[in-house]
Amino acid sequence: MPAKRPSKAPEQEETAAAGEQLAKKPRATRRPKAQPKAPAPDAARTAAEEDDREERDDDDSPTEVVAEIVPEVVGDEEAADEDVEAAGDDDEQPRRKVVGYADDPEAAKEAALSRFDPMQAYLREVQRHPLLTPDEELSLATKYFETGDLRAAHKLVTSNLRLVVKIAYEYRRAYKNIMDLVQEGNVGLMQAVKKYDPTRGVKLSSYAAWWIRAYILRYILNNWRMVKLGTTQAQRKLFFNLNKEKQKLLAMGIDPSPKVIAERLNVDEKEVVDMDVRLGASEASLDAPVGDTDGKLTPRVDLMPGSSEGADILLAEAELNSMLKDKLATFRETLKGKDLEIFDLRLVAQDEPLTLQELGDKFGVSRERVRQLEARLVGKLRQHLRDELEEAARS
Repeated sequence: MPAKRPSKAPEQEETAAAGEQLAKKPRATRRPKAQPKAPAPDAARTAAEEDDREERDDDDSPTEVVAEIVPEVVGDEEAADEDVEAAGDDDEQPRRKVVGYADDPEAAKEAALSRFDPMQAYLREVQRHPLLTPDEELSLATKYFETGDLRAAHKLVTSNLRLVVKIAYEYRRAYKNIMDLVQEGNVGLMQAVKKYDPTRGVKLSSYAAWWIRAYILRYILNNWRMVKLGTTQAQRKLFFNLNKEKQKLLAMGIDPSPKVIAERLNVDEKEVVDMDVRLGASEASLDAPVGDTDGKLTPRVDLMPGSSEGADILLAEAELNSMLKDKLATFRETLKGKDLEIFDLRLVAQDEPLTLQELGDKFGVSRERVRQLEARLVGKLRQHLRDELEEAARS
């Protein structure tokens, strides 16, 4: 007598029944592309998947992340593939399941992109690098200091990236783009590792903090305005402490005058006034369009007065120079002897004028005597020009 076949388990019978029902059911046709909704879910989903979807629909705050954008949320590729339902030959079915926004995959993808924070992604990357123990740090620093091993330097840098982020956040009010500060601080960290001497008994983090802050502060100064600020030590001190000092003085009931601030910060009073004006006033671009009398927009630089002098000023100066030459020629005709030589060789000399000593040697007198003769000659010339100009003004 043949042995009886074992009966199928209840789950197998239920799965087989679902398969037969799926085989009898006609394949769903494609929806027109104008429809914003995704195709209806396949009726062949198992009871466990339907329950899982109901639990996600009941959740008030669905996770709006696409598995392809942030694979760490879903897991590795094998785990993500298990959540993807096979859809036969129909290419209209999505290849990956979207967690949340099941009816609108495009909205889910846009939501995932809009919520991507580069700073959070960088922090996750930083956390992948473990911190070093004091012994490990000393060993790597000594190895790089003695042999220049770049792998040791790389470990020292990556293990202190958290320190750069911490210091950069201290200046987030001074500069909005925190990622720029982090990048500049990383350059300072690499410079600190390069200059670090482990034999001096100072921790690398304490030494690197000074380099990181220096690079961040320099970046803020260079990018605060289009016109560079803080070119001197006093200006850098005022840039970072002027407003703080004003608030301290106001809290103490003292008028924050430039003189008081200059005394407290040990800087010049004029520099306090200049920095206060530069920090309080906004910059204007010369290419910015402004309105003129005709109602048209014209670049500001076209409306500014030119640096060169006008034609009327140049003409007046030319006439004055011509008149002075004539008056000097008239005055020269009245001179003779030593006065004439002093006038030609010293007062109106075309080349380098002779010194008092050279003229004294030529005349056989002392330099003091030549100075007296020159002073008397200049007095005569001044009186002559005054008389001639008054006569020209009356005429």
